[in-house]
Amino acid sequence: MDNFFSYIMKPLKKEDVDLWFRVNNLIVEKVELYYDFCETLHLIVRDTYLGDNSDNETKISMDSEDIKNHFYWCWKKTIQDFRKENIFFKEEGEHYDYFYKFFYEMFYEQNKKQIKDTISDFLENVFNIDKIFSKSDLDILTSTYKILDRNMFTNENI
Repeated sequence: MDNFFSYIMKPLKKEDVDLWFRVNNLIVEKVELYYDFCETLHLIVRDTYLGDNSDNETKISMDSEDIKNHFYWCWKKTIQDFRKENIFFKEEGEHYDYFYKFFYEMFYEQNKKQIKDTISDFLENVFNIDKIFSKSDLDILTSTYKILDRNMFTNENI
């Protein structure tokens, strides 16, 4: 049990974090770019969601097919918005599945508004390179970074 708490909570030394970034080829500018991508997707999902039957949202029920279609529309819009800036992500792949599962659980299926409202804070925390990291923080950042990195390409590859 101590190992688990250490994994989640124990702060790592700055030198260890720097080494982790070098070993995993994490580039600060790309960390910032991937944060922008994730937060843009989140804002589009949140701002265009028609809601469910809670008191704080409109009274439109969305079934699983509606949710899937809504997320897909938000995903394509995010990809297109980045494409306008000459930043190209594949439309399909593991990154789509990764984010669909995340938003399905943390947003669409979430009944507590206060949890939905923490998604921006969560994303900012994941990609904040100025914070004190735990091993768990680095694992989340690295896996998200690598999934997006494998699915981004240059305009020469279009």
